[in-house]
Amino acid sequence: MTQGTPRVAGRRLPGPDELRNNGVVKNVGEARENPTGTPQEELATGERSTRNRVARSILDHGPSTVAELAERLGLTQAAVRRHLDALAGDGVVEAREQRVYGARTRGRPAKAFALTDCGRDAFDQSYDKLAADALRWIADREGGNEAIAAFARARIAAQAGAYREAVEAAAPEQRTEALAKALSADGYAATARSAPHPQKGEQLCQHHCPVAHVAEQFPQLCEAETEFFAELLGTHVQRLATIAHGDGVCTTFIPKISHNASASTAGRNPA
Repeated sequence: MTQGTPRVAGRRLPGPDELRNNGVVKNVGEARENPTGTPQEELATGERSTRNRVARSILDHGPSTVAELAERLGLTQAAVRRHLDALAGDGVVEAREQRVYGARTRGRPAKAFALTDCGRDAFDQSYDKLAADALRWIADREGGNEAIAAFARARIAAQAGAYREAVEAAAPEQRTEALAKALSADGYAATARSAPHPQKGEQLCQHHCPVAHVAEQFPQLCEAETEFFAELLGTHVQRLATIAHGDGVCTTFIPKISHNASASTAGRNPA
């Protein structure tokens, strides 16, 4: 797992070099606590940057108290608490009782703030590279290409239940739309629309592909998905474009079929 350029709530977090620019952090804190006429948009950007630095500091140093973060980043404790409250509200950090070794002193121990699983996931991971390396290792073995294709089909089959349930519950003329909604629930941002004239049918558009980087190297993933769409919808379908191939959207053409044909094939299991 790498600890590269992170993102929180869809925003890029600064890298390690930026995070150690404490002079910038001090200026941001002073600007927020002592307004100097700086445009509000710049102040908001500074707030986000400092908040990201707080999260990165916890990642680099482990669970930290308010005092530790304030000293490390050159901020006041009040500023640190404000940023921690915002990060906690986003589910990025959580407060924990600090573990005390040796004799306890009077008073309650200071709370330490740690990243949640969600917070760690906001930092860049190397899952795509790990998956691609694993598939490449398989592909380099005898019969590797066939094994990759079998894996791709098995992966689709493992996900098929929710898609099949959604399609079979829909009226025949609404099955492409039902499939699009089920795909969207899995992060594919899919839509269904009528195909442009003179084609007779629909287009299933996936505006996002969670496995696009791996599929660039292993098109068997796209091919297995296309085969599954055909089986599920009960008709031959045609892949017109894929994000993995460099297109802006994965587009699948689904020809118009008779309702009887779709009803007789929608219940089959994927190969």
